Amino acid sequence: MRSIELLAPAKTADIGIEAIRHGADAVYIGAASFGARAAAGNSVEDIARLVEYAHLFKAKVYVTVNTIIFDKELEEVERLAWQLYDAHVDALIIQDLRLLSLNLPPIPLHASTQMDNRTAEQVRRLVGLGFPQVVLARELTINEIKAIHEACPDTLLEVFVHGALCVSLSGRCNASEALFRRSANRGECAQVCRMAFDLIADGKTILKDKHLLSLRDNCQISNLEQLLLAGASSLKIEGRLKDAEYVKNVTAAYSQALDAVIAKHPKEFCRASSGHVQLTFRPDVTKSFNRGFVTDTSKPDANIDTPKAMGEPVTRHTVLHNGDGLCYIDKGKLIGFRINNADKFQPIRGIKYYRNQDTEWNKTLSKTSAERKIFADIDLYEDHITMTDEDGITASVEIEETFELAHTHQSGNIERQLGKLGGTIFEAKNVNIHLRKNYFIPASQLTRWRQTLTAQLTEERLNFYPQIIQHHTPVAVASPKPFELTHDRETPVMICKYCIRRQLGACLKDSQTHPADKWKDMTMRMSNGTTFRITCDCTNCQMILYLQ
Repeated sequence: MRSIELLAPAKTADIGIEAIRHGADAVYIGAASFGARAAAGNSVEDIARLVEYAHLFKAKVYVTVNTIIFDKELEEVERLAWQLYDAHVDALIIQDLRLLSLNLPPIPLHASTQMDNRTAEQVRRLVGLGFPQVVLARELTINEIKAIHEACPDTLLEVFVHGALCVSLSGRCNASEALFRRSANRGECAQVCRMAFDLIADGKTILKDKHLLSLRDNCQISNLEQLLLAGASSLKIEGRLKDAEYVKNVTAAYSQALDAVIAKHPKEFCRASSGHVQLTFRPDVTKSFNRGFVTDTSKPDANIDTPKAMGEPVTRHTVLHNGDGLCYIDKGKLIGFRINNADKFQPIRGIKYYRNQDTEWNKTLSKTSAERKIFADIDLYEDHITMTDEDGITASVEIEETFELAHTHQSGNIERQLGKLGGTIFEAKNVNIHLRKNYFIPASQLTRWRQTLTAQLTEERLNFYPQIIQHHTPVAVASPKPFELTHDRETPVMICKYCIRRQLGACLKDSQTHPADKWKDMTMRMSNGTTFRITCDCTNCQMILYLQ
């Protein structure tokens, strides 16, 4: 049976706790430095607080140390790795293989998608270097994931299932560094792909002021079964800069979808963590930030009109509220407005509206919206009382007191008192009374037993949780100098599976004719005059951009 984890993003420790509360089996979070989202850093103390909460549910915490590291920073990274190990973090996600030359603590290392992990050969290489889990490139097909799994069956494969898509192959985007000296591989991406461009072909302006590289977002919620059968073991939600409401909703939606898939394959898959989630809302990924969705990330398309969130399509069944935000596209531009009086709103015929702000939904998610509990059985005997959770971990208290016989039947009251586990992570599934006589046991005594058992069992769960040890022998791995140090003009600024020709219905592999078939010299120009030269590698179905 393969253990499956739903891996959620955490901008902060508190958001990480909410992710676990809403169904995540693992979360990934950035430390104060060296993470690929520089704006999402956290102290080791906060990460340790998240780890303690996560481990109560057998959930894991991975920390991103996935930037390119300069020589003068290696000592600091080594020190950080040991601090995170002491905080009982479950793994480090890294990009720079030079970290393998350091004196690292015995903590598992995961290979970041920034390593451009697209082939079985690359995954085998990383396995040989000691990586137990590899984050695959976003743009792989299900068949390509299956082929990698078959070639590396013992390797845990992490697959992105939701969120923003990088237009470039992961780790191969140099545009931000080339233009602004803000390296995406150093956590400082300027999001060139979300900017506006003019498309010029053979000296003529074909499109003006369009977001030609702004991909729609990834959404694989309908493909989870195929991904698991293909060999994915970790389903990753993108979004370490997203707020708590986003993480709550998307995590809950994917957790429910994953449970449904596992219910169909109970002998093949199981969840990686413990507990069950109770929600106060119905998850819906269309209600959280999105630019529209793509389900085939090997051939993504863009919303060239806007890089901003469109939200959920408005239909005749949509119930609007005062304060809701709506938007639509008019003459290629996004127009947004707020509804002051929902009852009097009259849509204009022929316009497709989207709701990107649902006031009632936001109110629901701003409050406590989920509880996660671990089932436990309580058994009361003559000389002791036990509490055993769903993982088989047991706490026990010896009974030294003697009690008088009761005049009325006591089992119902005892069951109610012992089953009051509110305020803890436990929920009483069964309370079993094995007493030979009908004793009167004061409520205060039952409360003391209950409190002692829950405290002990909570401590036992933390002690039970094993910190996986993976020793590392320092090894030097040859790596080419990064673009950040060379600024080689011959190095592409982007290599993309996305193609502007395909976006415009002019793929050269398509038998249909289109005026763009005749385009030879293609460039994209930014408002400041910066120009990218476009090359189409049709053999490998890639678009390559060079700074011109």
